[in-house]
Amino acid sequence: MELKFRVAARIAKPVAEVFEAVADPAKLSAYFTTGGAKGRLETGATVTWDFHDYPGAFPVHVIEVVERERIVLEWQASEGEAHNIEGSDPKDADYRTRVTMRFKSLDDGRTLVEISEEGWRENQGALRASYGNCQGWAQMLCALKAWLEYGINLRAGMYK
Repeated sequence: MELKFRVAARIAKPVAEVFEAVADPAKLSAYFTTGGAKGRLETGATVTWDFHDYPGAFPVHVIEVVERERIVLEWQASEGEAHNIEGSDPKDADYRTRVTMRFKSLDDGRTLVEISEEGWRENQGALRASYGNCQGWAQMLCALKAWLEYGINLRAGMYK
């Protein structure tokens, strides 16, 4: 069984605006990275993301960026409980998972954003971690939509 997932949402904004809301660290920090993001998502960069529900800032390795189309990231895999569960104990593994974000302009002016993640080993801890990441990416898409369309930060006060 290959551990991977895909989540998607339609955002009622043009693809350029949606893409920039993810690539720009100041914008990403406004609705998703509750502890802040440092560094623009550009091919070859290593940026830092921090979340109040995860113990400490961590590096995100930017593998590829195709403006307004795709962002490919890798980050440290975890094999443990979901990060945002009170009292959880995430355990870093010795490999990375790959996250691919795709942005597609729709005929009605909206943008389809798809996020997939893959690369976990096949064990119970990795399965739990993949579910936690799937939850996190689904939350990210909801937060992105609320922030861009309505100016609301859904994650404000959610974890700390």
